[in-house]
Amino acid sequence: MRKNRKYFNVNGDCKPGMHYMVDLTGRLGLIKAMVDAGEYFTINRARQFGKTTTLKALERYLEDDYLVVSLDFQTISQTDFGAEELFTEAFAREILDALEEKTEIPPDVREELEEFSGGMKRRATLSVLFRCLSRWCGQSEKKIVMIVDEVDSTMNNQVFLDFLAMLRGYYIHRDKKPAFQSVILAGVYDVKNLKRKIAAEDEGKVNSPWNIAADFLIEMSFSVEDIEGMLREYEYDYGTGMNIHDMSQMLYDYTDGYPFLISKLCKLIDEWVAGSKDFPDKRSAWTREGLLDAVNCLLGEKNTLFDSLVGKLELYPELKEMLYLLLFQGQSILYNPDQYVIEMAEMFGFVKKDGGFVRIANRIFEIGVKEHFLDGKTLIEAVV
Repeated sequence: MRKNRKYFNVNGDCKPGMHYMVDLTGRLGLIKAMVDAGEYFTINRARQFGKTTTLKALERYLEDDYLVVSLDFQTISQTDFGAEELFTEAFAREILDALEEKTEIPPDVREELEEFSGGMKRRATLSVLFRCLSRWCGQSEKKIVMIVDEVDSTMNNQVFLDFLAMLRGYYIHRDKKPAFQSVILAGVYDVKNLKRKIAAEDEGKVNSPWNIAADFLIEMSFSVEDIEGMLREYEYDYGTGMNIHDMSQMLYDYTDGYPFLISKLCKLIDEWVAGSKDFPDKRSAWTREGLLDAVNCLLGEKNTLFDSLVGKLELYPELKEMLYLLLFQGQSILYNPDQYVIEMAEMFGFVKKDGGFVRIANRIFEIGVKEHFLDGKTLIEAVV
């Protein structure tokens, strides 16, 4: 038994030394194969689906073979996205911060990036910055991989689209001039859904920056076996006597492998159910009855994921109407990823494909969305 025990984490990315988490090695190997092949791709999943945790782990997984530049667009202010010069300066600062004191940046490249970041560079444009980055790619002993998390946090302006176009241009012409080995962009919105965030009058901007992205088909939801591995480590620490396989199967049955929901339920069982009146210890908590108590607690509390989902229902009436048809009228809806409302519902994590039809993504969402519809309303009032 370890002295410094881990805990289940639902805030921010999971860290192997601190948190109980599934083994990502298999997924990371598949993603590295895409990097080795020089792919440009996007990782698009719903909120709190483990994207950032996967990217942090990927950075560590790749560092022996590549120089990884891992950025998060949430750390760049909205103001900096308002003008090309400001964004260029901010982008250069983020690169320097990401690599800190690493010696892999050649002195002349570091000096130029510092000029950009400090606002000392004349004509601080994206094209000038990318020429600097290309020179760096040509000089670097290791091939360079660019990762940008939360890339869709500010993408409804021309500067963002110019940045994407520049990434695309250098990637396409990498046989003629040095460029990043691989580019990985992560966010909720995918290639097709970029236009959902850009005003209708600007749809002319939505074109080539994304159309070279390779399909990312790697499964990121957790399987029963994934959950078993995480619970096995927990059981080693606490010896609750739980049936690991049965508990993992029940967690999967309620969540369909949604990472946040699994971690949240485990955290509730460990920290809230265990020690309560009905479940005085961990042994009694890690049971079917303890899990049901955690499910009731989850559905009764406010959390960032549910707040985000409810916000989408109020923002998109057509999405709300489709879910109403699924949940209360039992209507069968054929899965068509090109249909706007299905595309949107899948992107936000509400639904998934099941044998050619659309279904609610998991039992937790099914119960939670029903409760939202019927919160003090009749069925007719709920959808109006």
